[in-house]
Amino acid sequence: MSEILPGERCTTMTEVRAGVDALDRELVALLRQRFDYMEAAARIKPARSAVRDEPRKAQVIAQARAEAERLGLPAEAVAAMWETLVEASIAYEMTAFDAR
Repeated sequence: MSEILPGERCTTMTEVRAGVDALDRELVALLRQRFDYMEAAARIKPARSAVRDEPRKAQVIAQARAEAERLGLPAEAVAAMWETLVEASIAYEMTAFDAR
């Protein structure tokens, strides 16, 4: 496999796509880790009603938005992605809670 170049060093679409594909694999691996925490939360929380925590959801999305702004990324787009991620995490945690 060829070297994965940082974006600023890419000169061909093949290099760009290789970098994107490598990052996508890393992101999915990080999602696996995040969902492991959802399994832990389902194990730790005393009641199913504790799975959905709207103040915590808002905090997580606000943190992602702030970090996106700090890094010069489109903050609203990142917040929208985090909305989807958090909702998927809640659904995953609910399923894990019900399975215990």
